Amino acid sequence: MSKRRILLSSPHMGGTETKYVQEAFSTNWIAPLGENVDIFEEQIKEYTGANAACALSSGTGGIHIALDLLKVEQDDIVLCSSLTFVASANPILYHGGKPVFIDSELDSWNMCPKSLEKALKYYKMLGKKPKAVIVVNLYGQSARMDEIGEICSRYGVPIIEDAAESLGAVYKGRMSGTFGRFGIFSFNGNKIITTSGGGMIISNDEMLIERALKKATQCKENATYYQHESVGYNYRLSNVCAGIGRGQMEVLEERIQQKRNIFDKYVEGLGDVDGIEFMPEIEGSYHTRWLSTMLIDPKKLGVRTSELIEHLEESNIEARRVWKPLHMQPLFDGSEYFHGEADNAKYLFDHGVCLPSDTKMTEAEINEVISLCRERILAQELFA
Repeated sequence: MSKRRILLSSPHMGGTETKYVQEAFSTNWIAPLGENVDIFEEQIKEYTGANAACALSSGTGGIHIALDLLKVEQDDIVLCSSLTFVASANPILYHGGKPVFIDSELDSWNMCPKSLEKALKYYKMLGKKPKAVIVVNLYGQSARMDEIGEICSRYGVPIIEDAAESLGAVYKGRMSGTFGRFGIFSFNGNKIITTSGGGMIISNDEMLIERALKKATQCKENATYYQHESVGYNYRLSNVCAGIGRGQMEVLEERIQQKRNIFDKYVEGLGDVDGIEFMPEIEGSYHTRWLSTMLIDPKKLGVRTSELIEHLEESNIEARRVWKPLHMQPLFDGSEYFHGEADNAKYLFDHGVCLPSDTKMTEAEINEVISLCRERILAQELFA
């Protein structure tokens, strides 16, 4: 394993980030405020079309603040996509709320509108109105936000759009993150752009973002002394990290195209294999392909996801299973889970693989991943 490791997705600097970080140092604005923070927020607003944005230290913090502003309290019900990273649901527990998980649909891999409505009908029958729905846009693709929005509107439940993985995605002419009462982005090190660690909360309601900013800065009141009348948090993004974000925004479209090109190469190299199915791009959607993901059918191929991942690891190549659904996590034992005839989230977990999608990969490295995948499958076919 002496060769360079091929990573799933790692930071990729564009070149101007150091200039903006240096400006933060030279002006001594290294605290969680300054020109980089202001400009980074403006870039996100201009890019997404949102009216207001607040830069934060994490996407998780954005979900936490959104739930706080929606007044989620002890035992309140919050519906959430099951097929996602735990950060989507952990903030529900911060408030003492009860997470209720919703299954995926197989064509988008995102929240199933039918399962969502099933849950909302059930809780209406019980006289328990959920406080919010957290909809996750998985791996760079928007959920069916028109259908989900219409359903939530009928039941009077606000949407928090967890767009942590989908900055740059488009659904029916609108940018990911702009459909809900709040939209949340992540700039963690593995995301399509990064601030090393960071996030953003956006909304078309400017007053809500003003309140989010206050929450993110310990709820300090406007006084000549330190006055605090409500609970706040320390979630503001530093001016240094925001400088990285400024530079990253300048290469965002390039990174999206690189991600999509990587996916296209995988489809070209593996799409002819009977038993491999790639994550679809649903009609009306522009998928960023943050991660290139596929399903493998062990009945057709005789290979399990774990075996393929291990085979790649032997050549120092990182691949992973898709997210383990939250309704299957020990942390959420006993939580309600709404699905149709089948458990689609579990099926996607059982058969899904995230292939290396690093924008610094060379064409030769992509071809190596393809060759190793074919080698493992072919070896099994020959053995069979």
